[in-house]
Amino acid sequence: MPQTIHRGIKALIDEANAEIETLSATDAIRIAQGGDVVIVDIRDPREIERDGKIPGAFSCTRGMLEFWIDPASPYAKPIFQEDKKFIFHCAGGLRSALAAKTAQDMGLKPVAHIAGGYAAWRDAGGPTEKWEPKKKG
Repeated sequence: MPQTIHRGIKALIDEANAEIETLSATDAIRIAQGGDVVIVDIRDPREIERDGKIPGAFSCTRGMLEFWIDPASPYAKPIFQEDKKFIFHCAGGLRSALAAKTAQDMGLKPVAHIAGGYAAWRDAGGPTEKWEPKKKG
């Protein structure tokens, strides 16, 4: 028997965008120049290796987000306890909308996400750099 999905991805993204701050790439580039911002890259490491990254961005895969934000989690990352603005991005701006809403629902604030994601940042002339994973052994 096929599944019946009542709230699809479009509805979830629309709901997220209605509740979070969405920044244009141009605004994100300008805001990121301040010292009170953390850019959070939620893309998979393979995407980052293939496409590059925003210099200084903190990488947190979407699957670990909740665990890294919650200070009670054994996986908590201190960066999420800082008094800064957290700007999330993914490749195209869909996953980051969901990530920013989740972070905001957990109590992280202030949060935003970049409309159009990394592609929009790069196309707007934002700085990027190559990234290679650490060599094992």
